[in-house]
Amino acid sequence: MTALGFLYPGHAAEDDYPRAEQLLGSDIRVDLVHTDIGEDAHRVDALLAMGDADRLAAGVGELRRAGVDAVVWACTSGSFVRGWEGAQEQVRALARTAGTPASSTSFAFVHAAREIGARRVAVGATYPDDVAALFADFLAAGSVTVTGVTSSGIITAAEVGTWGEAELFALARAADHPDARAVLLPDTALHTLAHLPALEKELGKPVLTANQVTVWEALRLADRRVNAPSLGALFTREPIVQV
Repeated sequence: MTALGFLYPGHAAEDDYPRAEQLLGSDIRVDLVHTDIGEDAHRVDALLAMGDADRLAAGVGELRRAGVDAVVWACTSGSFVRGWEGAQEQVRALARTAGTPASSTSFAFVHAAREIGARRVAVGATYPDDVAALFADFLAAGSVTVTGVTSSGIITAAEVGTWGEAELFALARAADHPDARAVLLPDTALHTLAHLPALEKELGKPVLTANQVTVWEALRLADRRVNAPSLGALFTREPIVQV
């Protein structure tokens, strides 16, 4: 049994995680602990506070008691807003507290893009423009080129959590770019796991979404590879190398 631990801020699209557990198979367990979101706002000061070390540490004890093999901070904006070095320090502190390998959704996007050979990507962000631009900067620091960023300007995770299939597909289509080898949708408040194969069929290329790459990152840290095509091209047995 491989046990994956996630720290998820507040409540929005956390039901993507039990869905992932069902799709991954009987020897994968997903343990999710909610962290205090503080002020629900896609604003730099609020996002910095959301990912504060004390807030994250408060949820780690439960995951340690559950005996998880890896811990991922399941929040994109609450990590990339700190920049590359700040986000690294955030996960180093998390690993020390958890006593396991640790990462965050922001790093998961960089690692997942490399896994599928997508060095040029398009971004469809629910965030305001300034926050979305910080995500593009973070990807660039990880040697992933952004062909363009589409922003929806939504302030709260609660609102993003109400989005359905129509809004999700509209964002992905608007973000796509002919030069992009993949489309990235970076918000763990966005429900995506039920729609990945359809999204990839619609766009004709891999789609990487926040909750998808977060689960994949935890498996990577636990040294597990799972073939689960229902979770998109990222979860096929062999990496997709695109040129």
